[in-house]
Amino acid sequence: MLVDHHCHLDFPDFASDLDGVVARAKAAGVGTMVTISTHIRKFDRIRAIAERYDDVYCSVGTHPHNADEERGIPASEIVRLSQHPKVVAIGEAGLDYYYKNASPEAQAEGFRIHIAAARETGLPLEIHTREADADTVALIEDEYKTNGPFPGVLHCYTGGPELARRAVELGLYVSFTGVISFKKTEALQEIARNVPADRVLVETDAPFLAPVPYRGKTNEPAYVVHTAAALAAIRGVSAEEIAKTTTDNFFRLYTKARRPAVTERAAP
Repeated sequence: MLVDHHCHLDFPDFASDLDGVVARAKAAGVGTMVTISTHIRKFDRIRAIAERYDDVYCSVGTHPHNADEERGIPASEIVRLSQHPKVVAIGEAGLDYYYKNASPEAQAEGFRIHIAAARETGLPLEIHTREADADTVALIEDEYKTNGPFPGVLHCYTGGPELARRAVELGLYVSFTGVISFKKTEALQEIARNVPADRVLVETDAPFLAPVPYRGKTNEPAYVVHTAAALAAIRGVSAEEIAKTTTDNFFRLYTKARRPAVTERAAP
């Protein structure tokens, strides 16, 4: 069995075939999915999807791209919404300096609010960071030093080795997408090779970043099988070992999610 801990099933790409997307994931051996919130004010539609499928969970949070428009939502509101039984994570939140869709100040403020919610609830924070390694490390380390640890994962990892190393030292997990299957990503593959086995996860970030052999097409949770196969090849282990490792890691971190009945994993 595999887990896709980060996908966006509420995005328009899946609106006409959501049942098919979930069914194909199950057929591929993906036993659990987490659909990730990008707007707290649109949380109802995320929650409705999680309620619709037994083994689909969700998060609650504001993507850094939307930090300005959702500025001022307190940690207490995130905590309140997270009490729903299908909410197993906080976020995604963090810092994204690539697109500049929101001010750095609003992103940092929102990041800290989400960290506070993760700390209070014990639910892992789905951390989004892009072109912001130094500031992400500085903020996380300041939070650890000032307010104490919190559970979380650097999702869709594309940063440098130092961010990954320091995040692991602080107890965070590191998650990889189909990007590791692309050509000319040797530096990222080296990071994926060296993250400790008990801290590594896989995801799709669907509908984005479909792995080879689907690169350029709409990604979906079923394709996490190919990301896991790429990670297994990079680390020199079997696909079965990666499936077990990443699934065990998921349920260790996402303590509110329940293991489904055993699902046979399809060959990539």
